[in-house]
Amino acid sequence: MHAIRHFFKDFHKNLPILLMVLPGAIGFIIFSYLPMGGTLLAFKQYRYNGEGFLSSFLSSEWVGIRNFTFLFGTNDAYIITRNTLLYNIAFITLGTLAAVIMAILLSEIVNKRLSKLYQTGMFLPHFMSFVIVGFFVYSFLNADKGLLNSVLSGFGLQEISWYATPEYWPYILIITNLWKSIGYTSVVYLAAITGFDRSLYEAAMIDGASKWRQIRSITIPLLKPLIIIMTLLAIGRIFYADFGLFYNVPRNSGALYPVTNVIDTYVYRGLNATGEMGMATAAGFYQSIIGFILVITSNYTVRKLDKDSALF
Repeated sequence: MHAIRHFFKDFHKNLPILLMVLPGAIGFIIFSYLPMGGTLLAFKQYRYNGEGFLSSFLSSEWVGIRNFTFLFGTNDAYIITRNTLLYNIAFITLGTLAAVIMAILLSEIVNKRLSKLYQTGMFLPHFMSFVIVGFFVYSFLNADKGLLNSVLSGFGLQEISWYATPEYWPYILIITNLWKSIGYTSVVYLAAITGFDRSLYEAAMIDGASKWRQIRSITIPLLKPLIIIMTLLAIGRIFYADFGLFYNVPRNSGALYPVTNVIDTYVYRGLNATGEMGMATAAGFYQSIIGFILVITSNYTVRKLDKDSALF
């Protein structure tokens, strides 16, 4: 009885906070937990029977792991898995490094108005869709009137058919992703740096520490827990690729599939061609399971090395 009274007392005390969280919690349940029931489609041969989705779902034939077998039995399975994994490793590694460097540089700008201007300029690409970014890239790489080919021809060099030359695209996609994401990520690290105790830097200056020494001995160690948390969260989606980046920026060019085709674009094209919802769900289920395993494994490793830096 005492426990029940204590529960209602705490509930009444925290009611304003719970009401504030309620809309987000409801949205999370509706859009994140309820759709989990659709995971069963990965083990069914979905066929629409004309009586609605639920009726079609219940009447569809169970096929076990046949959708998974089909997904990974093709010649493209290795290519799309390799591309998804390697691109995300590059995005996480280079993105984290670039964001930390930019955050440190911005924090060292004395003129705060100028710093705000730089932050705004870097943050702006984050709000652009990859449809717009794809047109920006196309204006640079267009074979006839693109800026890069105009520069090459101006120097007497041979023009390049960018959308038919796969070897350049790993670099193009990585640079494009960095340009779009670095502003948002660097703001996260900049906010953390702004909150650091300034007396630590003042004490270091009194001891004669150079600016590089302050960054190496104070800023980076204090940023380490945040870097680890952000990296662990990114690892959880390492088998997910940004569909807009890999579909809109290369403009769905078939010649570039060996270096631009990832799991998400492969499923989309397969769904368009065959309409197999079971196969698409199987790919999503595979991505989720691998992401979960990677997060648990990475967090366990971090926890063994530094318990305080672990995510949970």
